[in-house]
Amino acid sequence: MALAADNLDESPKKSNLSSLPTIAAIATPLGRGGVGVIRLSGARAYDIACQLTGKSAFTPRMASFCRFYQADGTTIDEGLVLYFKGPHSFTGEDVIELQGHGGMILQNQLLARVFELGAKQAGAGEFSYRAFDNDKLDLVQAEAIADAIDATSAAAASSAIRSLSGEFSQKINQLLEQLIHLRLHVEAAIDFPDEEDVDFLSDGVIQDKLEQTQAKIQQVLATAKQGQLLRDGIHVVLAGRPNAGKSSLLNRLAGQERAIVTDVAGTTRDTLQETVVLNGLTLHLTDTAGLRETEDTVERIGIERARTAITQADMLLMVYDVTRDLESDSTPLQLAEQLFGELPEAKRLLIIANKSDLLNDSSSNEITSTSQAEIKSRGYEQVNVSCETGAGIDDLVETLCAKVGFHPPENSLIARTRHLDALRRTAEYLAEAHEQLTVFKAGELVAESLRQAQHSLGEITGEFSADDLLGKIFGSFCIGK
Repeated sequence: MALAADNLDESPKKSNLSSLPTIAAIATPLGRGGVGVIRLSGARAYDIACQLTGKSAFTPRMASFCRFYQADGTTIDEGLVLYFKGPHSFTGEDVIELQGHGGMILQNQLLARVFELGAKQAGAGEFSYRAFDNDKLDLVQAEAIADAIDATSAAAASSAIRSLSGEFSQKINQLLEQLIHLRLHVEAAIDFPDEEDVDFLSDGVIQDKLEQTQAKIQQVLATAKQGQLLRDGIHVVLAGRPNAGKSSLLNRLAGQERAIVTDVAGTTRDTLQETVVLNGLTLHLTDTAGLRETEDTVERIGIERARTAITQADMLLMVYDVTRDLESDSTPLQLAEQLFGELPEAKRLLIIANKSDLLNDSSSNEITSTSQAEIKSRGYEQVNVSCETGAGIDDLVETLCAKVGFHPPENSLIARTRHLDALRRTAEYLAEAHEQLTVFKAGELVAESLRQAQHSLGEITGEFSADDLLGKIFGSFCIGK
């Protein structure tokens, strides 16, 4: 059968770690602090620690108080040395941690001495790459390290830690197991077509297993979509005419006075960014200059930047002043077309009717009945708010979360765009396999689609990963990781 050969050909190539140089880097932020940590990993880490401290031996996993010496015997610093003997370490190699005082001068002097003794500067993410290369963690777990460090909310941090512990990898590995067994059945049907006079491709067993796998992929994909929103958040652009209340809305959502607000049209002349977490969803907010015709050179540059931001937004909030921005018989959707040149898709446009507190009840009801009827009939949504009083802001946040499909379960797992892409491609290959099986009864084509599905799924954990992808992923890490 071809399956075993495929697996051999597609197995990742691991490095010979014993031949790699010993690396070192500062693993804590530079600056004043009680403790600063320098981490070493590699075959010479232990010897370097002995030469640095003048000690002849260290006990694995026990802290030893030491002084750190220059080549002439003068003391650089004093602190603790921790020794983790490979393969029982983060990287799988011998690892040394030097815990000294957290000052920039002391840390840099100590690191320079470590380099003198034979270590080399670690590259971005090189410690984590060696852990991956030595099968101490897979690619999802390695990425989760960076995601935990960069988390912008408690929910994102918690999800990243669950991914780091292997929950996401376990789901992917279970799916890979199902795909492998499915491929075995199909390969058997191809290689032994007359066995016991049973047509394995038509007896329903393979189809049932395939459909079960397809259903499981969709479940994992739904979880991954929530995880991506937790990790990345969404880019939200506030746009509209001058003095519509965009900056006031930014301040309301941020909970502080981030943007200057005046009655003078054109006050906002450049884009202003702020990141906030609302209902667990990270919003990267961009306030923009009011869209209008102007002869002011500076304001025109701001409007150009506003239009650029609008084209790049995940979600566009069109803010308009209900007391003045709509001309007689015009609608919010017509205003959107005027402002943006064309009507944005309903999935990325949310209409914000601001200053609703300035309307009397009858006017407010009229806006709700006339504007909302047309808006809803065309698949759009409008939220009435008052940036002055805060009315409607909670409804705005809830509507925004619902519009982007953000409703993470308590056990959500962090995910990245590449994970979603791999899962979607896997689902597409499984759909192809299902069609080849049920419509054409083409066993060889079913097998090929399943092989491609397994390959796509294996990209997530790093079972099948191109070197350039690994370089891009680990290159985004901090130096000390």
